[in-house]
Amino acid sequence: MILPSPTVAARLGRVRDQMRALGIDALVITHLPNLQYLTGFSGSAGAAVVLPRGCRLVVDFRYVTAATELVSGLDGLVTLATFERSYDEAIVDVLRLESRSRIGIEAAYLPVARFNAISAALAARATGPNAPALVPTERLVERSRMVKDPLEIETLREAGRRLGRIAAIAAEFVTYGRTEREVAADLENAMRGAGFSRPAFETIVASGPNSALPHARPTDRRIGDGDPTVLDFGGVYDGYCVDLTRTVQLGPVSASQARLYAAVREAQQAAIAAVRPGIPASAVDAAAREVLERHGLGEAFGHGTGHGLGLEVHEEPRIARPSPRVPDEVLERGMVFTIEPGAYVPGIGGVRFEDDVLVTADGCEILTR
Repeated sequence: MILPSPTVAARLGRVRDQMRALGIDALVITHLPNLQYLTGFSGSAGAAVVLPRGCRLVVDFRYVTAATELVSGLDGLVTLATFERSYDEAIVDVLRLESRSRIGIEAAYLPVARFNAISAALAARATGPNAPALVPTERLVERSRMVKDPLEIETLREAGRRLGRIAAIAAEFVTYGRTEREVAADLENAMRGAGFSRPAFETIVASGPNSALPHARPTDRRIGDGDPTVLDFGGVYDGYCVDLTRTVQLGPVSASQARLYAAVREAQQAAIAAVRPGIPASAVDAAAREVLERHGLGEAFGHGTGHGLGLEVHEEPRIARPSPRVPDEVLERGMVFTIEPGAYVPGIGGVRFEDDVLVTADGCEILTR
């Protein structure tokens, strides 16, 4: 996606606000989705150094031509740097040139070996008594990515519409005697035909007893009468990920399967109805969980109710029970995430329904229907 300069300026501005709050005067970006978010660059390797009044995009020889074209339309907001030796040496060169002393790094994405190498190189080239310090940071860009801007919302809306159209015909792929792998191939072909560049994750087709495995992989099992079949698929459209699940029943439905189906559908509807700005994300999870617990299926629902969507298929906010390790984000207008409760009972099967929603001023918009 080619980003307009006002979008890049706004995104860099939000990150700089957080940099100032932490007292850092440069931020090294090494996580590729964050690099794409801030600059529009989507190569398989790259880095950036965000500065108080600029941003240096670092690329290797393979991407110089494409990156030059990209930055030419950004009104000087992003400038290009390349190198002859390595990314880390290029990053050190930029930081030395800019004389930065407190340098933020993305702690979750910069390996210890690279951290040590960059620190040592900065210390070796220091001209004063104090070497520049690398400061671990967490989620500086991810916090901005949680709330989608208008360009992202329109992309996700279109991606959701396209995926929803595939969901409307997905049951046609599930017929007697077909294998799970064959159905998965049909879903992926349909996504390519709908304009998705690739699947967002490995497509799940789980039939019969396999449907009780929340993240089963497609096998050569042939679908038979009475089988529930979970179809979990998603695609990448213009760089953005969408994700959807439907459960298809082939042939007669047992009373136990019907109970699972009705309970999970009710749980999803309750969770969707709970979405609104100002509530903690865990409240959406609680709405779904309460329904399944009331139906005696609390232990059959072992995963969270949803996850954020964007440049990655799993990002913030996390729609799940509170955890000491993960922030329980307060929902804001512009957040996009999945709602996907499920129930999985060995010997009976599993059911999951998933849609993608956009938080609006007074509730949510379902993107995949």
